[in-house]
Amino acid sequence: MGKTISEKILSLRSGTDAYAGQIVEADVDYVMVNDVTGPIAFREFDKLGVEPKRDRMVLIPDHYVPNKDVASAEQAKEMREFAKRHNIDNYFEIGKGGVCHQVMVDEGFAAPGRLIVGADSHTCTYGGLNAFSTGVGSTEAAAVFATGRLWFKVPETIKVELTGSFRKYVGGKDLIIRIITDIGVDGATYKAFEFSGPGVRNVTVADRLTIANMAIEAGAKAGIFPCDDLTREHIKSVVRGEYKEVSADKDAVYSRTLSYDLSELEAMVAYPHLPENGRPVREADVKIDQAYLGSCTNGRIEDMRIAAGILKGRKVADGVRFIIVPASQQVYRMMLDEGLFQIFLDAGAFISGPTCGACLGGYMGILADGERAISSTNRNFIGRMGHKGSEVYLAGPAVVAASAITGRICLPDEVI
Repeated sequence: MGKTISEKILSLRSGTDAYAGQIVEADVDYVMVNDVTGPIAFREFDKLGVEPKRDRMVLIPDHYVPNKDVASAEQAKEMREFAKRHNIDNYFEIGKGGVCHQVMVDEGFAAPGRLIVGADSHTCTYGGLNAFSTGVGSTEAAAVFATGRLWFKVPETIKVELTGSFRKYVGGKDLIIRIITDIGVDGATYKAFEFSGPGVRNVTVADRLTIANMAIEAGAKAGIFPCDDLTREHIKSVVRGEYKEVSADKDAVYSRTLSYDLSELEAMVAYPHLPENGRPVREADVKIDQAYLGSCTNGRIEDMRIAAGILKGRKVADGVRFIIVPASQQVYRMMLDEGLFQIFLDAGAFISGPTCGACLGGYMGILADGERAISSTNRNFIGRMGHKGSEVYLAGPAVVAASAITGRICLPDEVI
């Protein structure tokens, strides 16, 4: 019987003949923690009194950077001191990193065939690069610090067959919102999405990362794309060490199959308060107070270029705050080099350094009671970006930028 990509990677990393439903103990390539999840892992690890697997550990402060208060400063200090005490090379201080999932890609940790865990639910992002990556708890991360291994239940896989190509201003965010809307926020619980079909070659790596990032919003353990020329080109100058491409067998067994023609997809927006509340943007009639472009979902340079193309020569609407947050220091520098800063500043937008910021309702853009935001982030739960009485609408970068100009959720066609 053939295997899915998930089954193959977990077989390779565990040294067993693994199939869906089995429990395996596997070697982990990298374990990542951030400034919120790290401190618990550090304390639990230090209780063990063993030497850490230094080369597999990645420490990235991102949720509250720069520190917003004393509590967040203490968390960051604990991470900094742990890295120094244990001689952890892969520690990305503020000014050298950014949002953890983008840094994992920028710095070449994510690569085909790898097994990566992170103490953050959106660790599934790296599946866009043919890795099996998934979120774990802080205590599980501590166990990987100590042993380099962790147990996994091999997930069943949902096959997503893609054909066609995206229309202009439609992309990965629209596809994943459509999928979650179709199957619900629990429709893929403890399963993996595996994307396949001739349409995959028309999905950019940036869009693949967006799609994989939000697999967790359907309850999925992972979201995985095959490795192809786009993957190889994306990682060739940054990847660390060797990697092994993994593809599914033709006779692999799937729990179900979903099919999408990318050319038929519309721009989507997820209404409050769940990512499954997707509707076509053309049906929206919602005034906004804030537009937010950034996060590990859509804070890449490709997203910034899309927004700049729409915003160039135009102005943010009166009464609207447009907050732009690049996902990493690398993206920030590319924005500067390409002149995107000038476009955004001329339009009246606010540009931040890389941080998770308002995505999790942390700071720098959180919403007041009754305010509405169009956001390129991944969650729109009650109170996610601020007051419980606020509302978050999720969309792709083109819709976010266009909405910032009109002051209401709209299609880019209205301003271009």
